[in-house]
Amino acid sequence: MQNNNYVEFKKKRDLGEILGDTFAFLRTQLKPFFNTFFKIAGPYLVIFLICNAFYAYTVGGLMNFNIESSNEVTNVLMVFVAALVFILSMGAAYAMAQSVTLHYIKNYVENNGVINFDQIKSEVYSTFWKFIGLAFLVGICVGLGLMLCLIPGIYLYVPLTLSFSILIFNKKPVGDAFSYSFSLIKDYWWITFATMLVVGIVVAVAGYAFSVPSAIYMYAKMGVFSAEIDPSNMGDTLIDPIGIAINTITALFQYLLSIITVVAGAFIYFDLNERKNLTGTMERIQNLGNSTNL
Repeated sequence: MQNNNYVEFKKKRDLGEILGDTFAFLRTQLKPFFNTFFKIAGPYLVIFLICNAFYAYTVGGLMNFNIESSNEVTNVLMVFVAALVFILSMGAAYAMAQSVTLHYIKNYVENNGVINFDQIKSEVYSTFWKFIGLAFLVGICVGLGLMLCLIPGIYLYVPLTLSFSILIFNKKPVGDAFSYSFSLIKDYWWITFATMLVVGIVVAVAGYAFSVPSAIYMYAKMGVFSAEIDPSNMGDTLIDPIGIAINTITALFQYLLSIITVVAGAFIYFDLNERKNLTGTMERIQNLGNSTNL
């Protein structure tokens, strides 16, 4: 049985269709998707937001430059620990967000729009370490590429971003997903890069809009608007409750915006897979033949 608002993933799409269908999918699946998302990824998100607030607080304390009332070495060590915990929690939270989103789409496609929460949850946890391993491998490769004159990193980023979709939708091992991404992108690198760039710009602009309140509050605390600028107040902005709350809300919205990139990436994967393998076309022909024989 197929959902009346079912969005077909397995077909060719141009840039406009990928953008349009990304938002169409999120709009039609808003309640079931986020219900599933927060039940599975919610604990990781909460830990990430707590670590984000703790990191902002420790950095703000260090920026106050009050050496007489505190131990500078201890403060620096505390910032290092806070930064490490923040990075680890952020990595786990974003990896879980991507994993839940891709497994949700996989379940959505396999069941024609009917969602099985228990199946999604089971698959997310069963592939967690594979996902983390692939994320680490991709991060190392793209990071090294960016250090080598930037261009190699950009080149690697395009195919390797799709390796996560290959890992989930094709059920390939980490190494195979990594290598197959280059075969999938062959002859379509530029159009894929352009699509990812446009999606990235849309998400970045939205993320910037959500960061404006935090910037306004920081400038107000520093006295920019009253022409009484005091840079030392920047640290106070990060440690007062209002500043921490605004910073945490901003991090939450930017985290949720990353879902748009993941969904768009899934559409890009299915578009390329259709162009290369005609998987969706063959399935529709087979289903048509089966219905004719009934």
